Parts: sequence; C-alpha cells; structure tokens
Amino acid sequence: MTTKTYAGTSVDVDAEGFLTNADQWTPEVALGIAKELGLQLTDLHWKVIEYVRADTKAQGQSPGPRRITVGAGVSMKDLYTLFPKGPGKLVARVAGVPKPKSCL
Repeated sequence: MTTKTYAGTSVDVDAEGFLTNADQWTPEVALGIAKELGLQLTDLHWKVIEYVRADTKAQGQSPGPRRITVGAGVSMKDLYTLFPKGPGKLVARVAGVPKPKSCL
C-alpha cells in the first residue's frame, strides 16, 4: 500500500491510485486527484461524483458507466467528455471509491 498527499491530507491508495479507505476522502482530496488526472472539476463533475459516492454506499460496490448515466442523469457522451479514457475508472478514483468491477 502506498500513501499519497492531496491538499495536505495523507491518504492510503492501492497500486492503481484508488483510495483504500473511503473515509479518507474529502472534496479537497478529490480536487487533488482530479488535478493529478488533468481534470478541472465543474458542477456537472461534482453531480456525477456525488452520485457515485452515494450509490457505492447504498449498493456496496462502485457503479459502472451505464448505472452512472442513468442514476446521475447524464448521457454516455457527457460522461466520456467529463471523464475521458475510461469514465467509470476515473470517476471512481476522484470519488474515492473502489474501481468498478466492470473496469479492467
């Protein structure tokens, strides 16, 4: 396990950079992760992030892209625009939840 620091907060991450303890997540940590990934978060990003965190807590596993589009009310095209090159994986990293099982 590795430790990274975002916005002055140390968090535990796995080899792919996913938080291993969702309780360490804060919006400031999310901003740091997003910056590392080259993302500038907008209100629509936050809507998706909040949905993913709530859905993960309710379902016990991270949602894949299809469930995100339905639950967050965004199109697949918009999801790929917000989180290019693998939206399920990227939004999970920023949201501080495990990588979705549907992502390789």
